[in-house]
Amino acid sequence: MSARIEAMSYGFHISLAPVHAYAYTWVFVNFISIGHTMTTNLIDGEARQRLDTFVSQTHDEHSRFIGFPAALDFDYHELQSVNHLFLNNVGDPHESSWHGIHTKEFEREVVNFCAKLFRAPQNSYWGYVTNGSTECNLYALYIARQKLPNTPVYYSAAAHYGIAKNIHILGIQGHEVRTQRSGEMDYQHLQQLLAQQASTSAIVVATIGTTMTEAKDNVATIKAALLAAGIREHFIHADAALAGIYTALLSPHHPFDFEDGADSINVSGHKFFGSPMPSGVIVTKKEDKERLGGAFNYTGSRDTTITGSRNGHTPLYLWYTIQRYGIEGFRHRAEQAQKVAAYAHQELDKIGWDVWRNSQALTIMLKSPPLELITKWQLATHQGWSHIICMPGISRDKIDSFVADLAAVQA
Repeated sequence: MSARIEAMSYGFHISLAPVHAYAYTWVFVNFISIGHTMTTNLIDGEARQRLDTFVSQTHDEHSRFIGFPAALDFDYHELQSVNHLFLNNVGDPHESSWHGIHTKEFEREVVNFCAKLFRAPQNSYWGYVTNGSTECNLYALYIARQKLPNTPVYYSAAAHYGIAKNIHILGIQGHEVRTQRSGEMDYQHLQQLLAQQASTSAIVVATIGTTMTEAKDNVATIKAALLAAGIREHFIHADAALAGIYTALLSPHHPFDFEDGADSINVSGHKFFGSPMPSGVIVTKKEDKERLGGAFNYTGSRDTTITGSRNGHTPLYLWYTIQRYGIEGFRHRAEQAQKVAAYAHQELDKIGWDVWRNSQALTIMLKSPPLELITKWQLATHQGWSHIICMPGISRDKIDSFVADLAAVQA
């Protein structure tokens, strides 16, 4: 038996369609039919005042945003018409589905760009655009756990706090590795920890741009430590959320990509790429991803991601940025950002402020200023040290204003 009822009154259309022989479901296909315009009242009164105040305050905060990693030089005015569209990249990005309102084509191109940049094995990689790098890291650790069950995870004490959280969520045993003063992993301590374990397998998270100092762990050195400790099976994930894009473009080459020994790599979309909303990209080896399986469902696609329904706008933003800049454009942005970082280091040193910077880093470490300046300039601060991050969009004029504030408190 089959039945279908349609009603176009009030601008929506309702279907009654069979699910199986004895059950039917009401499906709202379109709340607002194509071409139908519904008049809505604009907000006013107190609500309008609150919104206007928020916008004004946020613009003001943008002018002093130097302590956290986000490129603010983006311009997506060409995508304004897309903001009026519902976009959901539900299911596997490499499979079509019965859900037609998505940006999977653009998502695949973003993954392909990152895979090529990170020297992933040709035609043997897989990836998707996530809600952010914490989701990327969760996915990588999930794959690693499936590949190497009951295997401990080793991660730097300077790793992002989300790593320990994800290890807890997945129920994996974790071991924190000491760091050098720069924030880079202490490889001798890693080897000692590996030797103390009865396990002949290991999962290691390398951080490519630590949260505070932008130190970069060396994947090739990690792999050598694993071999020296007699580890026969391993999985190395490179959390390159902060520095992955520009590290891949700068010389000399820092060992962190697939050819250097990584099994998966992630980057954040809202950091060096630049985006109005958080996002991330995870790239892994296809053979490891296939262990997760994922059954086909009512969407017509396998559910192979963490969240299922996924933001369809962020892949389009990232794709647009890639088209706008390309490899050479990104390299130029990285070189210009490094020049601003060198300038900031120089100017802080001139006023006698205690300051230092890791090689090739956009992050400048400085002794923490008074609380009012930490708040004004939104500085990430830990154990008496703060930092500024010279992402694209941070100008020399902004650095000059910050340095002038520091000089004033010294007077």
